[in-house]
Amino acid sequence: MNADQILTEIREANLSYLMLAQSLIRADREQALFRLGISEGTATMLATLTPAQIMKIASGNNLLCRMRVDDDMVWGLLTNHGKSSNDSVTRLHANILMAGRHQEAA
Repeated sequence: MNADQILTEIREANLSYLMLAQSLIRADREQALFRLGISEGTATMLATLTPAQIMKIASGNNLLCRMRVDDDMVWGLLTNHGKSSNDSVTRLHANILMAGRHQEAA
């Protein structure tokens, strides 16, 4: 993959992320705040963006979304899918840890 392809992928990811974020915010604001890890102010701004504004913002060279999982324990829980006798408990534990991180950041 060359540099132009990477930039194209970043722009497509940005557009998808912005469209998803706006859709989530409009459908269920509280869930969107939690799932996206954004503030009320950011949610308000994203919800009011026009399609032209979304296209302009998405066309930048910087990736707008980021990995929220920066904890080795959470990554361990998420990547051990199928290795545990109770995958639903493992995923629940990971979700609880990530929810705690969201509350700390808010």
